[in-house]
Amino acid sequence: MALIRRWALPLITDLRVCFALFFALAPLAACADSPEERQNNCLQITLTGTQGGPPAVNGLAGAGTLVQYGPVEDDCGQVLLQFDAGRGTTERLSQLGITVNQLDAVFLTHVHSDHTEGLAGLLQLRWHFFGDALDVVCSADVSSNRPPPQRTMSCRNLVEHTADAFIHSGEIAQRYAENNKRHADGPAGIVNFVSVGLPLPNEPGNVVWQSGDVRVSAIATAHIAGSLAYRIDTPAGSVVIGGDAGNSKPSPPRDSSTAESVESLAQGVDVLVHSVIHPVFGPGAGSRFPAPVYYRQSNAADLGALAERAKVRHLVLTHMIPTLDAESHGPFVVPGGALQAADFEAATRSSGYSGEIHVGTDLLSIRVP
Repeated sequence: MALIRRWALPLITDLRVCFALFFALAPLAACADSPEERQNNCLQITLTGTQGGPPAVNGLAGAGTLVQYGPVEDDCGQVLLQFDAGRGTTERLSQLGITVNQLDAVFLTHVHSDHTEGLAGLLQLRWHFFGDALDVVCSADVSSNRPPPQRTMSCRNLVEHTADAFIHSGEIAQRYAENNKRHADGPAGIVNFVSVGLPLPNEPGNVVWQSGDVRVSAIATAHIAGSLAYRIDTPAGSVVIGGDAGNSKPSPPRDSSTAESVESLAQGVDVLVHSVIHPVFGPGAGSRFPAPVYYRQSNAADLGALAERAKVRHLVLTHMIPTLDAESHGPFVVPGGALQAADFEAATRSSGYSGEIHVGTDLLSIRVP
Protein backbone atom coordinates (compact mmCIF):
# COMPACT_ATOMS: atom_id res chain seq x y z
CA MET A 1 0.00 0.00 0.00
CA ALA A 2 2.41 2.62 -1.20
CA LEU A 3 1.51 6.18 -0.42
CA ILE A 4 0.10 8.01 -3.41
CA ARG A 5 1.08 11.36 -2.08
CA ARG A 6 2.55 12.60 1.17
CA TRP A 7 3.22 16.15 2.29
CA ALA A 8 6.01 16.64 4.80
CA LEU A 9 5.60 19.29 7.46
CA PRO A 10 7.90 21.95 5.93
CA LEU A 11 5.75 21.93 2.81
CA ILE A 12 2.62 22.02 4.94
CA THR A 13 3.95 25.10 6.70
CA ASP A 14 4.57 26.80 3.37
CA LEU A 15 1.05 25.98 2.23
CA ARG A 16 -0.67 26.92 5.49
CA VAL A 17 -2.13 30.09 4.01
CA CYS A 18 -3.63 28.09 1.13
CA PHE A 19 -5.12 25.54 3.46
CA ALA A 20 -6.53 28.24 5.73
CA LEU A 21 -8.25 29.84 2.76
CA PHE A 22 -9.61 26.50 1.61
CA PHE A 23 -11.07 25.65 4.99
CA ALA A 24 -12.54 29.11 5.41
CA LEU A 25 -14.48 28.63 2.18
CA ALA A 26 -15.55 25.01 2.61
CA PRO A 27 -16.31 22.69 5.51
CA LEU A 28 -13.83 20.01 6.51
CA ALA A 29 -14.74 17.24 4.07
CA ALA A 30 -12.96 14.95 1.69
CA CYS A 31 -12.13 16.18 -1.77
CA ALA A 32 -14.50 15.13 -4.57
CA ASP A 33 -16.84 13.35 -2.16
CA SER A 34 -19.56 12.63 -4.70
CA PRO A 35 -22.45 10.33 -3.70
CA GLU A 36 -20.99 7.61 -5.93
CA GLU A 37 -17.55 7.83 -4.30
CA ARG A 38 -19.12 7.79 -0.85
CA GLN A 39 -21.11 4.67 -1.76
CA ASN A 40 -18.22 2.79 -3.38
CA ASN A 41 -15.73 3.53 -0.60
CA CYS A 42 -15.90 3.07 3.14
CA LEU A 43 -14.36 4.40 6.33
CA GLN A 44 -14.05 1.97 9.22
CA ILE A 45 -13.14 2.91 12.79
CA THR A 46 -12.17 0.14 15.23
CA LEU A 47 -11.18 0.57 18.88
CA THR A 48 -7.97 -1.40 19.41
CA GLY A 49 -7.97 -0.57 23.12
CA THR A 50 -10.32 1.16 25.55
CA GLN A 51 -8.62 0.99 28.95
CA GLY A 52 -8.81 4.35 30.70
CA GLY A 53 -5.39 5.37 31.98
CA PRO A 54 -2.56 3.19 33.33
CA PRO A 55 -4.55 0.50 35.23
CA ALA A 56 -4.81 -3.02 33.85
CA VAL A 57 -8.44 -4.17 34.22
CA ASN A 58 -10.44 -7.03 32.76
CA GLY A 59 -7.91 -7.74 30.00
CA LEU A 60 -8.55 -4.48 28.15
CA ALA A 61 -5.88 -3.19 25.79
CA GLY A 62 -4.46 0.31 26.16
CA ALA A 63 -5.81 3.30 24.25
CA GLY A 64 -5.84 3.02 20.47
CA THR A 65 -8.02 3.42 17.39
CA LEU A 66 -7.55 1.94 13.91
CA VAL A 67 -8.93 3.96 10.98
CA GLN A 68 -9.26 2.22 7.61
CA TYR A 69 -10.31 3.66 4.26
CA GLY A 70 -10.73 2.16 0.80
CA PRO A 71 -13.11 0.49 -1.63
CA VAL A 72 -16.01 -1.43 -0.14
CA GLU A 73 -14.92 -4.47 -2.17
CA ASP A 74 -11.52 -4.27 -0.44
CA ASP A 75 -13.16 -4.09 3.02
CA CYS A 76 -11.97 -0.45 3.48
CA GLY A 77 -8.39 -1.76 3.35
CA GLN A 78 -6.52 0.68 1.10
CA VAL A 79 -5.14 2.96 3.82
CA LEU A 80 -4.64 1.85 7.45
CA LEU A 81 -3.88 4.39 10.16
CA GLN A 82 -3.29 3.63 13.84
CA PHE A 83 -4.04 6.38 16.37
CA ASP A 84 -2.21 5.78 19.67
CA ALA A 85 -0.67 2.45 20.55
CA GLY A 86 -1.36 1.41 24.13
CA ARG A 87 -0.35 -1.98 25.43
CA GLY A 88 -1.85 -4.87 23.50
CA THR A 89 -2.18 -2.95 20.22
CA THR A 90 -0.45 -5.61 18.10
CA GLU A 91 -2.58 -8.33 19.69
CA ARG A 92 -5.81 -6.48 18.91
CA LEU A 93 -4.66 -5.83 15.32
CA SER A 94 -3.90 -9.52 14.93
CA GLN A 95 -7.46 -10.32 16.01
CA LEU A 96 -8.59 -8.19 13.07
CA GLY A 97 -6.31 -10.10 10.73
CA ILE A 98 -4.03 -7.09 10.34
CA THR A 99 -0.24 -7.19 10.63
CA VAL A 100 1.83 -4.18 11.65
CA ASN A 101 3.47 -4.26 8.20
CA GLN A 102 0.13 -3.22 6.71
CA LEU A 103 -0.02 0.08 8.62
CA ASP A 104 0.63 3.26 6.65
CA ALA A 105 1.19 5.51 9.66
CA VAL A 106 0.92 5.77 13.44
CA PHE A 107 -0.34 8.99 15.07
CA LEU A 108 0.18 9.72 18.76
CA THR A 109 -2.13 12.11 20.60
CA HIS A 110 0.34 12.58 23.47
CA VAL A 111 3.24 10.83 25.19
CA HIS A 112 1.51 9.33 28.23
CA SER A 113 2.48 5.68 28.60
CA ASP A 114 -1.07 4.33 28.41
CA HIS A 115 -1.22 5.68 24.84
CA THR A 116 2.29 4.68 23.78
CA GLU A 117 3.58 1.61 25.60
CA GLY A 118 2.52 -0.68 22.75
CA LEU A 119 4.61 1.29 20.26
CA ALA A 120 7.85 -0.53 21.12
CA GLY A 121 6.33 -3.90 20.32
CA LEU A 122 4.71 -2.60 17.15
CA LEU A 123 7.96 -1.17 15.79
CA GLN A 124 9.98 -4.19 16.91
CA LEU A 125 7.60 -6.54 15.11
CA ARG A 126 7.66 -4.48 11.92
CA TRP A 127 11.48 -4.32 12.00
CA HIS A 128 11.73 -8.05 12.72
CA PHE A 129 9.73 -8.96 9.62
CA PHE A 130 11.46 -6.52 7.25
CA GLY A 131 8.73 -3.87 7.18
CA ASP A 132 9.08 -0.71 5.13
CA ALA A 133 9.59 2.69 6.72
CA LEU A 134 6.63 3.72 8.86
CA ASP A 135 5.44 7.29 9.41
CA VAL A 136 5.07 8.14 13.10
CA VAL A 137 3.29 11.47 13.59
CA CYS A 138 3.22 13.44 16.84
CA SER A 139 4.05 16.83 18.29
CA ALA A 140 7.38 18.58 18.26
CA ASP A 141 9.24 18.92 21.56
CA VAL A 142 7.49 21.31 23.92
CA SER A 143 8.45 22.75 27.28
CA SER A 144 6.03 22.96 30.17
CA ASN A 145 6.03 24.17 33.75
CA ARG A 146 2.46 23.19 34.64
CA PRO A 147 2.72 21.84 37.24
CA PRO A 148 6.25 22.97 38.16
CA PRO A 149 9.12 22.34 37.64
CA GLN A 150 10.12 23.08 34.05
CA ARG A 151 10.49 20.03 31.78
CA THR A 152 10.35 19.02 28.12
CA MET A 153 7.82 16.60 26.66
CA SER A 154 9.54 14.90 23.72
CA CYS A 155 7.70 12.54 21.41
CA ARG A 156 10.82 12.35 19.25
CA ASN A 157 12.83 10.98 22.17
CA LEU A 158 10.07 8.48 22.90
CA VAL A 159 10.13 7.18 19.33
CA GLU A 160 13.89 7.23 18.82
CA HIS A 161 14.56 5.39 22.09
CA THR A 162 11.58 3.06 22.08
CA ALA A 163 13.78 -0.01 21.43
CA ASP A 164 16.65 0.91 23.75
CA ALA A 165 15.98 -2.03 26.07
CA PHE A 166 16.27 -4.44 23.15
CA ILE A 167 19.41 -2.70 21.91
CA HIS A 168 21.16 -2.74 25.29
CA SER A 169 20.18 -6.36 25.88
CA GLY A 170 22.04 -7.29 22.69
CA GLU A 171 18.93 -8.67 20.99
CA ILE A 172 18.93 -6.21 18.09
CA ALA A 173 22.58 -6.96 17.25
CA GLN A 174 21.97 -10.69 17.52
CA ARG A 175 18.93 -10.67 15.26
CA TYR A 176 20.63 -8.39 12.73
CA ALA A 177 23.65 -10.69 12.67
CA GLU A 178 21.49 -13.67 11.78
CA ASN A 179 19.66 -11.77 9.02
CA ASN A 180 21.04 -8.47 7.74
CA LYS A 181 17.91 -7.77 5.70
CA ARG A 182 16.75 -6.04 8.84
CA HIS A 183 17.67 -2.38 9.33
CA ALA A 184 21.05 -2.10 11.06
CA ASP A 185 19.80 0.66 13.39
CA GLY A 186 17.02 -1.46 14.82
CA PRO A 187 13.34 -0.46 15.04
CA ALA A 188 14.08 3.28 15.18
CA GLY A 189 15.78 2.93 11.80
CA ILE A 190 12.48 2.17 10.05
CA VAL A 191 10.68 5.21 11.48
CA ASN A 192 9.98 8.27 9.38
CA PHE A 193 9.32 10.76 12.17
CA VAL A 194 6.79 13.45 11.22
CA SER A 195 6.95 16.27 13.73
CA VAL A 196 3.88 18.48 14.09
CA GLY A 197 5.24 21.96 14.69
CA LEU A 198 3.98 23.89 17.69
CA PRO A 199 2.24 26.11 18.39
CA LEU A 200 -0.55 25.19 15.99
CA PRO A 201 -3.14 27.80 15.02
CA ASN A 202 -6.25 27.39 17.14
CA GLU A 203 -8.46 26.51 14.18
CA PRO A 204 -8.92 23.42 12.01
CA GLY A 205 -7.17 22.87 8.72
CA ASN A 206 -3.58 22.06 9.71
CA VAL A 207 -2.88 19.09 7.44
CA VAL A 208 -0.06 16.90 8.79
CA TRP A 209 -0.33 13.78 6.61
CA GLN A 210 -1.95 12.86 3.33
CA SER A 211 -2.24 9.80 1.12
CA GLY A 212 -4.39 10.16 -1.99
CA ASP A 213 -7.90 11.06 -0.88
CA VAL A 214 -7.12 10.56 2.82
CA ARG A 215 -6.19 13.76 4.64
CA VAL A 216 -5.26 14.01 8.34
CA SER A 217 -5.28 17.37 10.10
CA ALA A 218 -4.25 18.15 13.67
CA ILE A 219 -5.06 20.68 16.34
CA ALA A 220 -3.49 21.33 19.73
CA THR A 221 -5.42 20.38 22.85
CA ALA A 222 -5.08 20.92 26.58
CA HIS A 223 -4.27 17.74 28.51
CA ILE A 224 -0.51 17.74 28.80
CA ALA A 225 2.01 19.76 26.84
CA GLY A 226 2.13 18.57 23.23
CA SER A 227 -1.32 16.94 23.18
CA LEU A 228 -3.02 16.77 19.79
CA ALA A 229 -6.38 15.79 18.35
CA TYR A 230 -6.66 14.56 14.77
CA ARG A 231 -9.32 14.71 12.06
CA ILE A 232 -9.34 12.23 9.18
CA ASP A 233 -11.25 13.25 6.05
CA THR A 234 -12.03 10.85 3.20
CA PRO A 235 -14.58 10.70 0.37
CA ALA A 236 -16.51 8.16 2.47
CA GLY A 237 -16.72 10.24 5.64
CA SER A 238 -14.79 11.79 8.48
CA VAL A 239 -13.66 10.98 12.01
CA VAL A 240 -12.04 12.94 14.83
CA ILE A 241 -9.74 11.28 17.37
CA GLY A 242 -9.92 13.54 20.42
CA GLY A 243 -7.41 11.75 22.63
CA ASP A 244 -7.59 12.84 26.27
CA ALA A 245 -8.39 16.44 25.44
CA GLY A 246 -9.76 18.75 28.11
CA ASN A 247 -10.57 22.42 28.45
CA SER A 248 -7.76 24.96 28.18
CA LYS A 249 -8.79 26.29 31.58
CA PRO A 250 -7.44 23.67 34.02
CA SER A 251 -10.17 23.89 36.66
CA PRO A 252 -13.57 25.48 37.45
CA PRO A 253 -15.11 27.96 37.17
CA ARG A 254 -15.42 27.32 33.41
CA ASP A 255 -18.22 26.67 30.94
CA SER A 256 -17.18 23.12 30.09
CA SER A 257 -14.54 20.45 30.70
CA THR A 258 -14.20 19.78 26.96
CA ALA A 259 -11.65 21.25 24.57
CA GLU A 260 -12.64 24.25 22.50
CA SER A 261 -10.18 23.16 19.81
CA VAL A 262 -11.74 19.69 19.53
CA GLU A 263 -15.17 21.27 19.13
CA SER A 264 -13.94 23.36 16.21
CA LEU A 265 -12.25 20.31 14.64
CA ALA A 266 -15.35 18.11 15.03
CA GLN A 267 -17.89 20.35 13.30
CA GLY A 268 -20.14 18.13 11.16
CA VAL A 269 -17.95 15.06 11.60
CA ASP A 270 -19.44 11.59 11.10
CA VAL A 271 -17.66 10.01 14.09
CA LEU A 272 -16.00 11.49 17.18
CA VAL A 273 -13.84 9.10 19.23
CA HIS A 274 -13.04 10.63 22.61
CA SER A 275 -11.87 9.71 26.09
CA VAL A 276 -14.40 10.25 28.88
CA ILE A 277 -14.59 10.42 32.65
CA HIS A 278 -17.80 9.81 34.59
CA PRO A 279 -18.94 12.49 37.10
CA VAL A 280 -18.92 9.83 39.83
CA PHE A 281 -15.16 10.41 39.98
CA GLY A 282 -15.55 14.15 40.50
CA PRO A 283 -14.18 15.89 43.60
CA GLY A 284 -16.30 15.27 46.67
CA ALA A 285 -18.11 12.25 45.21
CA GLY A 286 -16.24 9.79 47.40
CA SER A 287 -13.71 8.16 45.07
CA ARG A 288 -10.75 10.31 46.22
CA PHE A 289 -9.69 10.49 42.58
CA PRO A 290 -7.18 13.38 42.23
CA ALA A 291 -9.02 16.59 41.34
CA PRO A 292 -6.34 17.86 38.89
CA VAL A 293 -6.50 14.59 36.94
CA TYR A 294 -10.31 14.70 36.88
CA TYR A 295 -10.32 18.28 35.61
CA ARG A 296 -7.94 17.62 32.71
CA GLN A 297 -10.40 15.04 31.25
CA SER A 298 -13.72 15.63 29.46
CA ASN A 299 -16.66 14.49 31.57
CA ALA A 300 -19.52 12.57 29.96
CA ALA A 301 -22.17 15.29 30.17
CA ASP A 302 -19.93 17.99 28.71
CA LEU A 303 -18.76 15.66 25.94
CA GLY A 304 -22.37 14.99 24.95
CA ALA A 305 -23.03 18.73 24.83
CA LEU A 306 -19.99 19.27 22.59
CA ALA A 307 -21.12 16.51 20.23
CA GLU A 308 -24.60 18.04 20.00
CA ARG A 309 -23.27 21.52 19.26
CA ALA A 310 -20.89 20.15 16.61
CA LYS A 311 -23.65 17.99 15.06
CA VAL A 312 -21.62 14.79 15.43
CA ARG A 313 -23.51 11.75 14.10
CA HIS A 314 -21.73 9.07 16.13
CA LEU A 315 -20.05 9.68 19.49
CA VAL A 316 -17.71 6.86 20.54
CA LEU A 317 -16.72 6.83 24.20
CA THR A 318 -13.35 5.26 24.96
CA HIS A 319 -10.58 5.39 27.58
CA MET A 320 -13.40 5.31 30.14
CA ILE A 321 -12.70 6.31 33.72
CA PRO A 322 -13.67 4.36 35.73
CA THR A 323 -13.38 1.14 33.73
CA LEU A 324 -16.67 -0.60 32.94
CA ASP A 325 -17.69 -3.43 35.27
CA ALA A 326 -14.90 -2.65 37.75
CA GLU A 327 -15.43 -1.67 41.39
CA SER A 328 -12.16 0.24 41.50
CA HIS A 329 -9.93 2.13 39.11
CA GLY A 330 -6.40 1.51 40.28
CA PRO A 331 -6.45 2.48 43.97
CA PHE A 332 -9.68 4.50 43.63
CA VAL A 333 -12.98 2.90 44.63
CA VAL A 334 -16.03 3.56 42.45
CA PRO A 335 -18.71 5.11 44.70
CA GLY A 336 -21.85 3.00 44.60
CA GLY A 337 -20.23 0.10 42.78
CA ALA A 338 -19.14 -0.72 39.24
CA LEU A 339 -20.52 1.32 36.35
CA GLN A 340 -22.16 -0.20 33.28
CA ALA A 341 -22.38 1.09 29.71
CA ALA A 342 -25.86 2.44 30.49
CA ASP A 343 -24.38 4.70 33.20
CA PHE A 344 -22.00 6.34 30.74
CA GLU A 345 -24.72 6.67 28.12
CA ALA A 346 -27.14 8.27 30.59
CA ALA A 347 -24.53 10.80 31.72
CA THR A 348 -23.76 11.65 28.08
CA ARG A 349 -27.45 12.01 27.17
CA SER A 350 -28.09 14.25 30.18
CA SER A 351 -26.80 17.28 28.26
CA GLY A 352 -29.13 16.70 25.30
CA TYR A 353 -27.00 14.82 22.78
CA SER A 354 -29.34 13.35 20.14
CA GLY A 355 -26.91 11.36 17.97
CA GLU A 356 -25.73 7.77 18.30
CA ILE A 357 -23.70 6.88 21.40
CA HIS A 358 -21.31 3.94 21.31
CA VAL A 359 -19.84 2.99 24.68
CA GLY A 360 -16.49 1.56 23.68
CA THR A 361 -15.27 -1.97 24.17
CA ASP A 362 -12.13 -3.43 22.61
CA LEU A 363 -12.69 -4.16 18.89
CA LEU A 364 -15.96 -2.19 18.69
CA SER A 365 -16.19 -1.13 15.03
CA ILE A 366 -18.20 1.45 13.08
CA ARG A 367 -18.36 1.73 9.29
CA VAL A 368 -19.28 4.89 7.34
CA PRO A 369 -21.44 5.24 5.36
